[in-house]
Amino acid sequence: MSTRFVLGIDIGGTTYSVGSVATDGSRVAVLHEEPTRPERGADDVLARIIALGKRTMDETRTAIPDAEFIGVGAGAPGPLNRASGIVLLTPNLGWVDFPLRDRLAKGLGCTTEIDNDANCAVLGECWRGAAQGAVHALGVTIGTGIGGGIVLGRRLYHGASDCAGEIGHTTIEANGRRCNCGNYGCLEAYASGSAIARRAVEALDAGAESTLPSLVDGALDQITAQTVYEAASAGDELSREVVQDTAKFLGAGFANLVNIFNPDTIVVCGGVTRAGELLFAPLRREVAKRAFKPAVAAVRIVPGTLEAPGVYGAAKAFLDARG
Repeated sequence: MSTRFVLGIDIGGTTYSVGSVATDGSRVAVLHEEPTRPERGADDVLARIIALGKRTMDETRTAIPDAEFIGVGAGAPGPLNRASGIVLLTPNLGWVDFPLRDRLAKGLGCTTEIDNDANCAVLGECWRGAAQGAVHALGVTIGTGIGGGIVLGRRLYHGASDCAGEIGHTTIEANGRRCNCGNYGCLEAYASGSAIARRAVEALDAGAESTLPSLVDGALDQITAQTVYEAASAGDELSREVVQDTAKFLGAGFANLVNIFNPDTIVVCGGVTRAGELLFAPLRREVAKRAFKPAVAAVRIVPGTLEAPGVYGAAKAFLDARG
């Protein structure tokens, strides 16, 4: 009997990951990650994803001679139409009406299903990660942008037109910062990885003192959210302030979700988890301050534990779609 796998693909604004996921979720046999480089255009990005997918499948078959791939699951950012397999809009990639499912299926020679990348991340964490056992879970992915996924009654909730879960584009400041989506005051414009770095650089430009410039040899455009986390952990006052403010922004957004959905788990995925309790402790306090007490008592807010939740979840989305 062959060992069955699904090729899971997680497409992000900064990197994409491809892995061979056992159909029982017990392991990822081969996993690769590469920079997305969206400025090169959708066709170039897709060609590199397909090439890495083929390589991953070949390496899996070499390592496991009886390996069989039954399909491909892919997670992509932005609103999409699962029925047609089209990505409608990705603010951080610049894709519009892109036929991702059919292009992947043709390039990889496998039946393919697509879903939102954040949906895939929360599905992966519910399947094999920090949210295992959750009945009503919310997932928030914080990277180049902020995505979200909603699991109700252990099933992904997609809404009327596959747009449910766009947590990053909920408004937390009516007249706030302009977001890449075109709106103003979105959570993503304040608390995404790129926004965290941008707020730190703005403070430096305004004259704030910090060790951050020394960590990037004075090249402020090289500051990332990870740089801010590292400096905050080392005691840099500006970086700690940026992280604390990030916790407040996220706490306001999460409190809204807690009051609306009354989840038992909120799992946070992405590089922001590297900030650890420096972020999560004030985040939980902010949610407790803003949300109804019975709802706060019922929810746990935890960092994701999977190395590649989107890859796991993309594979699970394929399996669920195919019954």
